[in-house]
Amino acid sequence: MKDVLRMAWILGLVTVLAAGVLGAVNHVTKPRIEEQRRLALEQALLTALPKAHPRAIVPVRQGEEIVYYIGYANPDTTDLVGYAFVARGTGYSSEIETLVGVDSTGRIIGLKILRELETPGLGTKIEEIRYGESDPWFQRQFVGKGARQLAVDKDGGEIVSVTGATISSRAVTNSIRKGLEELEKRLGGFRQPQAPAAN
Repeated sequence: MKDVLRMAWILGLVTVLAAGVLGAVNHVTKPRIEEQRRLALEQALLTALPKAHPRAIVPVRQGEEIVYYIGYANPDTTDLVGYAFVARGTGYSSEIETLVGVDSTGRIIGLKILRELETPGLGTKIEEIRYGESDPWFQRQFVGKGARQLAVDKDGGEIVSVTGATISSRAVTNSIRKGLEELEKRLGGFRQPQAPAAN
């Protein structure tokens, strides 16, 4: 009985010490992790809205939640360049978050995968940069497209799926289409593209 009590006391002490160490580590690392996330989001916003001034991307909130961003060309928030939003879709083994930028007509002008934990060598190829290229080939396919053009080839659309990773490809594509449709509703519609000038 005495040994059992002693073991319980030791285990309790170890538990308290471990919790204290974890708390201290969390206290030290949490601000750094949050700063890294802030910097990653800032870089992603500049990828999604490449013509926006870094100090002129304004979050639009609904309560505490950021529902989308508005990007302007000038620091005084004039000359609208577009909007950005986070699309979330369920992939093969994780939720995939993509930051998407669109112009005022609803055409995609840039995007960046923010987070994914898909299968290495398969689903992770949604971020693959092929030899000799400068950006991910899968994500490049979305640029210039609107919501109605967003479906993977296996669903009859124009987006070529990553071989062996149709679920991941479909998750990104469908989440972006849904996000675009939601943004269009929030804005009350996108501006109509200008018709080309007649000769």
